[in-house]
Amino acid sequence: MNNGSLKMVYLFVGQDLPSKDIQLKKLKNELLKKDLEQFNFDTLYGQELNLKALQEKLLSLPVNAQNRLIVIKDAQDLKNEIKDFLIEWAKNIPKHVILVLDIDEMLKNEVFIKSLQAKAKVFRFKETIPLNTFNLTKFIEQGRCDYSLRVLANLLEGGERPERILGGLRYAIEKNNISRLSAQRKLKVLLNCDLEIKTGKLKPAFALEKLVVSLCYLAKPFH
Repeated sequence: MNNGSLKMVYLFVGQDLPSKDIQLKKLKNELLKKDLEQFNFDTLYGQELNLKALQEKLLSLPVNAQNRLIVIKDAQDLKNEIKDFLIEWAKNIPKHVILVLDIDEMLKNEVFIKSLQAKAKVFRFKETIPLNTFNLTKFIEQGRCDYSLRVLANLLEGGERPERILGGLRYAIEKNNISRLSAQRKLKVLLNCDLEIKTGKLKPAFALEKLVVSLCYLAKPFH
C-alpha cells in the first residue's frame, strides 16, 4: 500500500467505543495483512505507558509489510515526557509507522493534541458520560470542572440522591492516595456541603455544584 495517500497520525476523539472499534478495524484491514497482524499491530495504554516502551515500539520495523499500526488508548493520560517526545517525533514521522491516538475528548488548551492536529486525520465520535459517581470522581480528580458539573447534572436528573453522591465522593477521598492535609481539606468542604443541604441553607443541587467546583479547585497541583 502506498503510504503517500495516508495520514501517519490519526486522532480518535470521543467515547463511543463500538464506533471507534469499527473505525480501527477498517484501518487494520486497509493497512495490515491479516496473517501478519500480530507482528505489526500494538495496543498501548496511556496511563501505564513509559517512554522507553513507546520508543521501542516506534523503532520496530514491520515484518514482511510496509506498515506498523500502533494504537495508544486513553492518550489523554500520557505522561508529559511522552507528550513532549511525540510532539518532536511527529515532525519527522517514519513512513512505516501509523499512530492512532485514542482520546476521550479534545481539550481546548491541550497543547499536545493541538500540535499533532496538523499532521493528523481526526475522527470524531459521540461523547457520552456514564451516569455514576466513579466518573464524577475521575473528572474532579483531574480538575476538569466542566465535565464534573455535567456528570453531576446528569446524576441529579437521573434521580440519584444527593446523600449517595456525597457518600461516593467521601469514599473516593478516603481511599485515594493523597496527603493527609489534602484529604482533610476536601473532607471539610464535603462536610460543609452536607450541612448546607441538611439545614436547608442551600438547595441540594446548588450545594453540590458548589462542592464540585471547590473539589476541582483543590485538585489543582498547587494545592
